[in-house]
Amino acid sequence: MATTSPFSDYLIFADESGDHGLVSIDQHFPVFALVFCILRKEDYYSQIVPQMQWLKLRYWGHDQVILHEHDIRKEKGPFGLLRTNRELRNKFMTDLTALILDTPMHVVASVIDKHRLTRRYRHPFNPYEVAMLFCMERTLGFLRSRSQQGKQTHVVFESRGKQEDAALELEFRRICDKRKNWGWKRLNFQQIPFEHLFVDKRSNSTGLQLADLIARPLALRHLRPGQSNRAIEALDGKLLNYKVFP
Repeated sequence: MATTSPFSDYLIFADESGDHGLVSIDQHFPVFALVFCILRKEDYYSQIVPQMQWLKLRYWGHDQVILHEHDIRKEKGPFGLLRTNRELRNKFMTDLTALILDTPMHVVASVIDKHRLTRRYRHPFNPYEVAMLFCMERTLGFLRSRSQQGKQTHVVFESRGKQEDAALELEFRRICDKRKNWGWKRLNFQQIPFEHLFVDKRSNSTGLQLADLIARPLALRHLRPGQSNRAIEALDGKLLNYKVFP
């Protein structure tokens, strides 16, 4: 007899772009972005993982390369081969864009404009807190609309170090336990039993690589709105929510 799984039908992979500090703001990148990639597990194992693995096999002959947006943009490490062959680089970027375009996913993104935030508020909240609450709120709404109430849902973060992970875990648990004392919404996050999971950046997680590939482009969507960006164009129709604060 079939049994009902206690786990959600979805996985959430989170990544960020920029730093969330407000003391010394990078004038070239004065924003912080947090993205949640919501992937249906059936799509993840049957389509998303195989497509990313096949992309790696085509260009490197193995699947141990980690698709890191910074390394691709700077043509570092295994992506150095793109530096010496422009035709190969253009083909790779076209195939990478097609991968994002073909990936069935829903994306929630929060971008914090740190200059605006510090100008508007004398004692502004931490950008990570603001971004996390927004992404969690919209993800909760999506999962409820997909009848995931009561199912354990994992949110996967890339590990940043013991101190950073502890701070993120504390904020995550405050939201899940309804211990936030700010914000005009009072949502019941306990309808969905969220569970955080920290993963080493060397884990070669397909979901984390997807989140990494789109985090910076979504930040640039606000920072450089007139600039053409193939990754943003590929995300057309996949953005569940995109919000710039304040």
